[in-house]
Amino acid sequence: MEIPLELMLTISHKIPWMFFPDIIPVGHPIFDIINSTDPETDWDLRLACLLLYAFDREDNFWQLYSDFLPGTDECTSLLLASEEELLELQDAVLASTIREQQQRALEFWEKNWHNGVPLKIKRLAREPERFIWAVSIAQSRCINMQMRIGALVQDANMLIPYADMLNHSFQPNCFFHWRFKDRMLEVMINAGQRIRKGDEMTVNYMSRQMNNKFMQRYGFSSPVNPWDVIKFSGNARIHLDSFLSVFNISGLPEEYYHNTARVSKAGDTFVDGAILAAVRTLPTWSDGDVPLIPSVEKKAVKELLDECKRMLADFPTTFKQDQKLLDSIPEASRTLEAAIKYRSHRKLFIDKVMQALDIYQEEILF
Repeated sequence: MEIPLELMLTISHKIPWMFFPDIIPVGHPIFDIINSTDPETDWDLRLACLLLYAFDREDNFWQLYSDFLPGTDECTSLLLASEEELLELQDAVLASTIREQQQRALEFWEKNWHNGVPLKIKRLAREPERFIWAVSIAQSRCINMQMRIGALVQDANMLIPYADMLNHSFQPNCFFHWRFKDRMLEVMINAGQRIRKGDEMTVNYMSRQMNNKFMQRYGFSSPVNPWDVIKFSGNARIHLDSFLSVFNISGLPEEYYHNTARVSKAGDTFVDGAILAAVRTLPTWSDGDVPLIPSVEKKAVKELLDECKRMLADFPTTFKQDQKLLDSIPEASRTLEAAIKYRSHRKLFIDKVMQALDIYQEEILF
């Protein structure tokens, strides 16, 4: 897949703001709004302003491409979530972060879309919901990369049509490449992989991030995120090398991988991203070739299992209740559905860690 620069909406990371293509005419007030943003933190607000301007500009490609973008009722971004939907996350910290982002976007709209602004600005976002939707599109569909235009090398936030439709995978088969000679973005296949007819093309949206980060920016989570974390509060630790050997996991901590498929009694592949996350998140000890003491290791596993059970008990609902709730409201909003899935994925991860600890006991301790 190749997408030319002329179809994109891009803005540089740093001042002086540079747009490629440069679609904003000299003296247009939207530039003053963009220029008022904080260079360090407000990239999404700038990109939202540029997107709204592109929708309004005559004969611009993005007027047509807007039909392919998810509407307010189709978008999973938590910026569009109600207070009741944020409570369904069962994550007070994440809910608080989203409230702050919603307030930030609302205050920016109130500052720049008041009654005294010119009509050419007012019509871009007559209601705050329109602007907040544009910010959600900017956050969830932006591609950050370095591009070269002639001798100029520029880090940029980019809205790239068609490339923004690729879904996320922790084991993607594609990546993005900037071809500077003709100012083209290429979607290229990762080395050693093939994409057959009917296969989905995927990219990695963010590397080494927990589910709460994916939820905050994109509005989705995964039960097999290899970088998710459980915060254990006790002193129990298990032997790292023994745990790795049970599940045939090799490599350095940042690059763990599963050597061969381990099949559970149910016949399904057990080792997945959640198990790789468990290796990273479980408290462990390692001392060269010093063998583990079974009785001490057994006690540590029991303490970790007990803490996992307490974590699950602290949730207001169980995984089965979450699934029942989703099944009972088939017409639920996308944000509500995403919130319930987020909390259920958290519980699935903890449960998978508990299963791994049980298997570890069976393989090593008895």
